[in-house]
Amino acid sequence: MDLSFNIIHLLLIVVLLSAPLNCKSDNDGGFRIENPAQFIEKALSCFSNKDIYSRCEESYRLTRRGELNVPYAATDLYCNGPCLEETHLLLNCIDNIFSKFLFYNKAGIWDIRKTLTAACSDNSERGYFNVAEHMESKALRIAGSTNTAHMVMYMLVVWPLIVFI
Repeated sequence: MDLSFNIIHLLLIVVLLSAPLNCKSDNDGGFRIENPAQFIEKALSCFSNKDIYSRCEESYRLTRRGELNVPYAATDLYCNGPCLEETHLLLNCIDNIFSKFLFYNKAGIWDIRKTLTAACSDNSERGYFNVAEHMESKALRIAGSTNTAHMVMYMLVVWPLIVFI
């Protein structure tokens, strides 16, 4: 009896830790769960906000797909002109609404910011606005740590379940 009680509690802890909730403060001091689709819809409205993108040439703007289609020859124009600033305004707008937003290419807000920093820096990555390839290089760097994390999770969660059952 005591053994099943511990397994149930362990499973409950795992479920609670792995299930993120989108909560928003209510007027009465409580919390209510928001519909994730509402967050996504609000975040996507940032792309059409005329106060955000107004001076950057449309072809250089960040797309909903998570792409920055800036040719190498336009790097200085992009990085030193309004485009970089307006792209950060767009990312701030999205982040303020839904910080875990993922673009269609699975890039997060952090991936876009990191790409912008690299593409506008004064090193070998300057002018390199390919978000997907920046994500791939990041994925290769963390692949080892991800495998380690999965092994630790297996040892902490799955192995005790197997041993005690």
